[in-house]
Amino acid sequence: MKTILNVIWLVLSGFWLFLGYLLAGLLLCITIIGIPFGLAAFRIGVYALWPFGRTTVDRHDAGAPSLVGNVLWIVLAGWWLAIGHIVTGLALCVTIIGIPFGIANFKLIPVSLMPLGREIVPTDRPFAGV
Repeated sequence: MKTILNVIWLVLSGFWLFLGYLLAGLLLCITIIGIPFGLAAFRIGVYALWPFGRTTVDRHDAGAPSLVGNVLWIVLAGWWLAIGHIVTGLALCVTIIGIPFGIANFKLIPVSLMPLGREIVPTDRPFAGV
């Protein structure tokens, strides 16, 4: 079932969201200071490409640097990516078949706003570092 959902997701919105994250990651990797943010964009872009069967959990070893990084992330790229999820989610919610995928888009908004200090794990073991 996860595979079917992921294929439908890929066609309806996953590929375009992945391209947005890829563009953000490339732009952020232009400077040395932006490389950690660019890597986070690539990581979340792959998650946005194929999200079903995976989830995000808080990393317990993340501290104040993640908080500061998330504030910078929101300013640099996070709000643009969140707007992309909102627009895509609203467009998918227009049809009955697209409603579950629109809701999945809305669930990706917190991750797109604050990706640092989070880890993407399979849903069958939703704990960080396992």
